[in-house]
Amino acid sequence: MEQKKIEKQLSLPLSNAIQMSVRNLKIRFGRSIIITMSILLGIAFLMSVLAGNVLTNSLIKNGPEEVKVLLLSNIEEVRTKQGWLASLSLLVCTVGIINAMLMSVTERSREIGTMKCLGALDKFVVELFLLESVAHGIFGSIAGSLIGMLTMTVVYLFQYGGLIMRIFPVGEMIGYMLLTVLLGTFLAVVGAIYPAYVSARMEPAEAIRREV
Repeated sequence: MEQKKIEKQLSLPLSNAIQMSVRNLKIRFGRSIIITMSILLGIAFLMSVLAGNVLTNSLIKNGPEEVKVLLLSNIEEVRTKQGWLASLSLLVCTVGIINAMLMSVTERSREIGTMKCLGALDKFVVELFLLESVAHGIFGSIAGSLIGMLTMTVVYLFQYGGLIMRIFPVGEMIGYMLLTVLLGTFLAVVGAIYPAYVSARMEPAEAIRREV
């Protein structure tokens, strides 16, 4: 006997998905903090590396001769190590996002199943997870970029005193902060794609019966 197809499914507007995403972030604040913190820490480390490179370049261009000689003596080795560490931190950050979002799918299986039983499209379920990941990415990346920049500025202030403020490269620093915010948001979305796909592919009846 052939199964009947669902004749009508709900195609809700994006504004509804945004409202539900905000509500879910508030309800699951603890889980949200874990995801946001993983992004924050990864971006903070990356921004600290970038800020250090920008400040070092500024010192080499505009600082006194003895500072230039000291910095140029081991700059390549330091930057190579920093690059590997930054890449590793971003990889760990992305894996952490995927793991936390998969846990969120498990916790919300009954909610997802109920929505799908009521006719919600797979697209709507995916939108919910991606919108939440964008929020995590934006807030975590902004906080991380500020922390990374301020931390490295303080370190250089202790090392070089007021000199660093006189040659502080404001334009370059803002540019790198914007770059890290975009990168953090992108990584958050990439990390949420697989969990969003898993949640959208759930069978409604199975999702409702699942033990949490």
